[in-house]
Amino acid sequence: MYQDLKKIFWWPRMKEDVARFVYACLTCQKSKIEHQKPAGLMQPLEIPEWKCDSISMDFVTGFPNTASGHDSIWVIVDRLTKSAHFIPINITYPVAKLAEIYVRVIVKLHGVVLGPEIVRETTEKVKMIREKMKASQSRQKSYHDKRRKELEFESGDHVFLRVMPVTGVGHALKSKKLTPRLIGPYQISERVGTVAYRVALPPNLSNLHDVFHVSQLRKYVPDPSHVIHMDDVQVRENFTVETMPIRITDREIKSLRGKDIPLVKVVWTGTTGESMTWEMESKMRDSYPELFERV
Repeated sequence: MYQDLKKIFWWPRMKEDVARFVYACLTCQKSKIEHQKPAGLMQPLEIPEWKCDSISMDFVTGFPNTASGHDSIWVIVDRLTKSAHFIPINITYPVAKLAEIYVRVIVKLHGVVLGPEIVRETTEKVKMIREKMKASQSRQKSYHDKRRKELEFESGDHVFLRVMPVTGVGHALKSKKLTPRLIGPYQISERVGTVAYRVALPPNLSNLHDVFHVSQLRKYVPDPSHVIHMDDVQVRENFTVETMPIRITDREIKSLRGKDIPLVKVVWTGTTGESMTWEMESKMRDSYPELFERV
């Protein structure tokens, strides 16, 4: 902007005034690409003191029923020794039933250590594992933090929330120069942990969890000239904003590995304005059959 203005205008400290205006410009804040390191230093998990002190678990579902009535697998992993257990269950089991299974399968194997020799040997192995985990965590954090920056906010600060516009079939849209990449600003209500903050969200974003990692936030620079309008967008849980197709403008056949794939050029509209992408005709017919009634 300064390079264009100086061809026509001049005033004292002009360059500083232009930089200050651009820095606080609401449109620029919501659309400008950051050329800095992402925010948020790595926060390693606490290393457990003893085996089975800390476990992680997950449920793998969707299997056909077995003769015993099981349709899922309960995966339990000890974070210290990395030993894993795969327990067949039914996904409808109540918590009390799962606790009974945990005691019968996990506590039975790892709950009691007998004999001084076994205790000494086990203690030495646990100590060795913890030392190696600490060294590995330190190495990973050092590598990660070289490519990150530390960023902190205070309770009461206002921040933007990063979102990504995508097509109705899941493809990210290319952003134009002044395409908004953030929504807001919203007020930070409290700090949660070291690199997360609770944000006061409006009712139209009630589907989102209100705690965000610092990398999802950007500081809002206030200015008396700003007129803040509420962003009328519906953001998905993965921070994407869906755009809707309005028309098909072109068609072509693309040959790939001996196959002909029909493509259509679709115009999408949303908070970012109009954008065009090439999409597979079959996917568009499945998702938006009404578009082809107009063609």
